[in-house]
Amino acid sequence: MAPRNFLCMRNNFLFGSRCWMIRFSAEILLKSVSFRLFSVKCGNADSKSSENEELLNNLLTMGVDVDMARKRQPGVFNRMGTKEQDLKMFLLSKGASKEVVASIISRYPRAITRTHESLSKRWDLWRKIMTSDLEIVNILERSPESFFRSNNNLNLENNIKFLSSVGLTHKCLCRLLTNAPRTFSNSLDLNKQMIEFLQEVCLSLGHNKPRDFVKKIILKNPFILIQSTKRVKTNIEFLQSTFNLDNEKLLVLLCGPGAKILDLSNDYVNRNYTNIKEKLFSLGCTEEEIHKFILRYPDVIFLGEKKFNDKIDCLKEETFSISQIIENPRILDTSINTLKSRIKELVNAGYNFSTSNIALLSWSQKRYKAKLKKLNIE
Repeated sequence: MAPRNFLCMRNNFLFGSRCWMIRFSAEILLKSVSFRLFSVKCGNADSKSSENEELLNNLLTMGVDVDMARKRQPGVFNRMGTKEQDLKMFLLSKGASKEVVASIISRYPRAITRTHESLSKRWDLWRKIMTSDLEIVNILERSPESFFRSNNNLNLENNIKFLSSVGLTHKCLCRLLTNAPRTFSNSLDLNKQMIEFLQEVCLSLGHNKPRDFVKKIILKNPFILIQSTKRVKTNIEFLQSTFNLDNEKLLVLLCGPGAKILDLSNDYVNRNYTNIKEKLFSLGCTEEEIHKFILRYPDVIFLGEKKFNDKIDCLKEETFSISQIIENPRILDTSINTLKSRIKELVNAGYNFSTSNIALLSWSQKRYKAKLKKLNIE
């Protein structure tokens, strides 16, 4: 009896200990969670309490969207000795409005940390490319990061010299700065790698004018310099292998419409190509017809799966044949609403799509309206 009672007492003790330990652990867990939540709240409160009140008032007075700025670069609000008033006066002197200044700071608050000397030097370097201050203001309004992201003016100056040295004209540099200003924030080595890679591609395809080749590609696709050489190489290999292109045909494609897709994600290109092929196969197209369709207008690769399928379905519902669509791929650039409204207007004006060209569905608004007016008069 004694041993049995001893065992029962031991089990009860252990069981009770376990229950006590579980309750104790649960209490610790709940307290730690509560403490963490409290810490987060306190952390947020502390971060706001440590903000520079004078800076905050200045930004509010300037019309800056403080909530947006705080979300983008919260650390700026804790700094002392910021230069928001200097930045404002500098940009106003260059022709920016107060609203534009507020918008620039809202989207890129770190701009207020740049010194007047650094801003002036950078502006002068940009003016070597752009023809007016207003052009630079317009770029800053669209993409403030491109100007304020770096204050390494020496790197900017070296990039301008290098890109000019490889044959890029003033027109090319202007297009780069307008459309892909991040090019000039790249390290000099990155830009050199891409230029040298493109020159090697040119020579490997049997073309002996690499400078002209590089210039043509950059004019067609100014975003290429902010992508990796690996991405561009993979897309070039995709074009050559998928469409069975010899070196000469590949060269023509790269110097022409094919240049536009070189900076796209490789997965995106493959996915959209596969979708186009499957959709057109389902409508009775041959692989040869599909390849001709894409090579005639490679921009179709930009269309995501749903957008491409919806536009094809829309045109089919309007009784267009697939051969008409294949021969006029540019109409897929037009939105579905515009396609429907133009088709309706043209039919009402007596236009016969079965015997006439459907290319006018993709015309500019001005050219299309002139044609519609002429049809209505007739």
